[in-house]
Amino acid sequence: MTSKADFYVLPSSDPDARARFLCRLVEKIRALGHEIFIQASNETEAQRIDQLLWEYRPESFIPHSLIDEKDNAGVKIGWDQQRPHHKDVYVNLDLSIPEDALEFDRILEVVVQSEDILTATRANYKVYQSSGVQIDMHDMRKKN
Repeated sequence: MTSKADFYVLPSSDPDARARFLCRLVEKIRALGHEIFIQASNETEAQRIDQLLWEYRPESFIPHSLIDEKDNAGVKIGWDQQRPHHKDVYVNLDLSIPEDALEFDRILEVVVQSEDILTATRANYKVYQSSGVQIDMHDMRKKN
């Protein structure tokens, strides 16, 4: 059962800001030795994330692959019902959260100021809350 869910609330409404932040977040979490599964909403988005991770920073290398590729990359990207062999970190880029995601040790949600994403992540928040998951909010918006 998930012990913790982290929400990273970005100030931007640009969906690409979500993907750029994801790259930084993945790099940081991998440096701590965690395995990561990124849940994309579909195969096209998974391939886009795959490409972004390759292009992220020339001086950085984040070993990753699509989940259907046979390798030992520490970061796997999937869609639909695909799941990795580990239950370490689950990054949810889909709009809903599947029940089996609660089996992971930690869940991450990256939130941008887009109505569909805000609505979805609020619903996911309620799922985590009703499941007794510890929730941490990381509000990246500027405070006035």
